[in-house]
Order: sequence, then structure tokens, then C-alpha cells
Amino acid sequence: MSHAPKTEPKSNWAPSARLSTLKKRSQCLQHLRAFLYQRDLIEVDTPMLSAAATPDAQLDSLALDVQAPGQANPVRRYLHTSPEYPMKRLLCAGSGDLFYLGKVFRDRDLGRRHQIEFTLLEWYRRGFDLKQMMLETAELIESVLQALGEEDGVALTQPTRPLEVLTWQQAYARYAGMDDPFGANSQTYQACLEAHRIAPIEGVDADDTELWAQLVFTEVIEPQLGRGRVTCVSHYPASQASLARLDPQDARLALRFEVYVEGEELANGYQELQDPAEHRRRFEREQNTRQALGKPAMPVDENLLAALEGGGLPACSGVALGVDRLLALALGEERLEAVMPFGFDQA
Repeated sequence: MSHAPKTEPKSNWAPSARLSTLKKRSQCLQHLRAFLYQRDLIEVDTPMLSAAATPDAQLDSLALDVQAPGQANPVRRYLHTSPEYPMKRLLCAGSGDLFYLGKVFRDRDLGRRHQIEFTLLEWYRRGFDLKQMMLETAELIESVLQALGEEDGVALTQPTRPLEVLTWQQAYARYAGMDDPFGANSQTYQACLEAHRIAPIEGVDADDTELWAQLVFTEVIEPQLGRGRVTCVSHYPASQASLARLDPQDARLALRFEVYVEGEELANGYQELQDPAEHRRRFEREQNTRQALGKPAMPVDENLLAALEGGGLPACSGVALGVDRLLALALGEERLEAVMPFGFDQA
């Protein structure tokens, strides 16, 4: 009796990206490093594993149990969602301007423009205010898009026009027809979504004004930002400050910005908060938000707080830029794994 040969499941061994794309990726990484080295920043290699994790309620850290020599039981460590905390400790120690280019990890983030493991560029500039940080970030993005996008994807159609900067309020007025988003209630935001023919969104508390405001921003405003040029949206509400300073002229606003090109968010930056006590208060606020959302509390980075109290964070601004998103945009790719050696499903 003859038997048909067994058919093994096909192995998904091939790279996610074309080899020609990986060469472009290498050029992009080289370009980013050269841009910052030319400005006398030092590159730092911070730990990926930490005893602490971000309490940010919008982020989920990946946890690992590590069996260290001499320990009777495994110790819990967290893969970093950003190198922000150790970089700020270095700034407190007097490192000077610095950058990190490497992997970070965020659980539950997987889709067209998200990967659980992805490449982040983060850098800090002493003495820079929000405007200076926005200008440098835009210059870096423009240089990458012009270098890589001319033949393959998105070369800026208006590269000689000056950086476009809109405040959060101006973005609502221009693109959502809402002149006073601070004075709007949840029903006003829902009416805006309906007016722009956004499909009904289920499972959202009808009275959660802040969440409805964010839905208007992501569904109505974001797709219209950065068309043919780099656009920065600045001065977000204080409730969305994270670790940015508040505007001394208007405490409702945070000195924070986000960068958009062709409707894609590429970077998020702050004029950095320096007050250690306010850091702790914001960490506690985020822990309370996590609890309200049914998420576990995260261990606070006491080393960061000690560095802020002991060395003190110099006046500075910082920004984090999604390298895979920037490269996908430059090469006209719809999904991040198309510009990565191996996406999550191939890893």
C-alpha cells in the first residue's frame, strides 16, 4: 500500500520586506544617525528591561519574569515602551544632548500602522523651546522624505513652504468647524462626527467628553493634516500633557506637539516637565486612570524621580519619532511590516 507523503505546514520564513526595501531602511537609519551626529548629540544605548514601567494609561507594557543568579524566585521586569526615563536620568547626570535609535515594545498595538515591537528615534535638546524642537523635527523628517521618497513614495509636494504649525484649538476650528473645543460637550463632538459622516461608534460612554473630543481629532482632523507638507499640532489640553510642561500663559494648555505628514502621526514631543513633585502627581493620576479602566498599576520609576530631585533635569525639549512609520510613508507602503525585516507574525 502506498502512502502519500506528509505535507508539513508551510513555514513563513521569508522576510516581511523586499530586500530592496531593507537597503532603503539601512539608508534611513544611517541618515537619521548622521543628522543627529552632525548636531553633536551623543547616541546612548539604554536598557530595554526595567524594574519600572510607564504608568501611562494609554500604553501597555510587556512583562517578563527573569531568573537572575542568586535569586530564589524570578523577578519581574518590563520591556520599555520608550527610552524616556533612563535618558532623562542621563540628562540629570550631565550627559548633554543625546539620542536613542532602537527597539521599543508596546503590548496590544498591532495593525496597519502599529507593531508590538518597533523602532523608535528619541532625542533631547537642552535649552530648546517647543518652537525650536518642532523646527528641528520637521527638518529631519523633510530630509528623510526627500532622500528616500522621490522615486518610491511620498516626496513632499510643497517642500519649500515653511513648517505649518497649528494649535490644538486651531486644528478643531479649521478642520472640524469647532471654534471652541474647550467649551464643547460630548453631544457637540458627537454631532461633529455625524456631520462628517463618520460611522456611529459603539461602546463609548455618551457623556465622556474627553474621549469624544479625541475621536473627533482622530477621525475628522488627523486625516486632513500634513497634506503635501509637515504639519505640527501644538498646545494640547493639559489633560493630555503626559510629562510636558504647562503653558505659563494658559494653564489649560500643555507645551506638547505632534507631527503629521499625509494624515499620519509620526512624532510626539514636549517641552519637558522639570518639577519632581509634579512628575509624581502625574504618575499617580495615570495610575488612578489605569485603575478606572481596569488595568493593573505599574511600578513607578523611583530612580527617575530620585534623579530629578538629586541632579535635576536641565531645561530641555524632547521628541520621539516612529522610524517604521516614517519609512513606510517615504516608500509608499501601507503596512509597517512591509518596511521591517520581520513583522510580528514572522518573528
